[in-house]
Amino acid sequence: MHRNPYSSAEIDRASHHREDDDRIEDLLVGSRTKFVPVDNERNLVNKHGQPQPVFLQGMMARALIRGGATTIFLGHVEEETYFALDVTGFEMPTEGLGEFVDLRQIGPLLFAREGSILAYARGMTYWHRRHKFCGVCGAPTRIAKAGHERVCTNEDCKAQHFPRTDPAVIMLVHHGDKCLLGRGRHFPRGMHSTLAGFVEPGESFEDAVAREVYEEVKVRVKNVRYHSSQPWPFPASVMIGFHAEAESMEIDVNQSELESARWMSREELLPENLPKDGSFFMPRKDSIARRLIEDWLGHEAGPPPSV
Repeated sequence: MHRNPYSSAEIDRASHHREDDDRIEDLLVGSRTKFVPVDNERNLVNKHGQPQPVFLQGMMARALIRGGATTIFLGHVEEETYFALDVTGFEMPTEGLGEFVDLRQIGPLLFAREGSILAYARGMTYWHRRHKFCGVCGAPTRIAKAGHERVCTNEDCKAQHFPRTDPAVIMLVHHGDKCLLGRGRHFPRGMHSTLAGFVEPGESFEDAVAREVYEEVKVRVKNVRYHSSQPWPFPASVMIGFHAEAESMEIDVNQSELESARWMSREELLPENLPKDGSFFMPRKDSIARRLIEDWLGHEAGPPPSV
């Protein structure tokens, strides 16, 4: 089974380096070290032709670090070392380099390894910017373990805080030759996708699938089967994908959860049968939602129309 976009199997996170301050200092000035700049959840990309991520090295990177830009050790890919570099609030010259863009704009066009590195950096910098103060006592926190921990500076507290990822289930519900697709109110016009929702405390993934489907469309499901997972740092989730069988095809859409929902047959979802006017198209190519649908169909469902 191939991996979903933004997964990071090729990245050696080298967690044993995180507590070795001397080793991290050596890596920061290494000749084969690259820095992944992130500005307010946007990655630096050269969009001319095939989009390419822009990694910093040398004087520009060192100047930003001396100026106070946060570095976070990501790990190694083959012989190269990567650090995230949070340049939010810094006047970083980008002329001739590229532009800062939302990864979702260009993610499907990147090579898998590069997309994984950018997603990893985006997720880590997002967490750091939102955990500068202790959630226990409110005191400032400081970076520890090369960016994989923040520690409360209050000597009476010293609470440890770790990067957070929120689990969410995402599921393709099917019945016979049809699958159930819905429209969220925030979706682009015409886009339909699988159902999804966050896992609640004390809840298994399978129970979350059943609860979310019933809450959104009043359908009971059975035979819930794990499919695959995908890191989704937009801003801080991991999507756990499932296929689930509906016990009936009667739906009652919860308007506070979805704008609409509809059953679609395999024939209707054939690329040649999809409408060309933009009134219906699949979720984005880099999403696990698209993967769940295409694997159920047994073929690729084609790109969204240009409208």
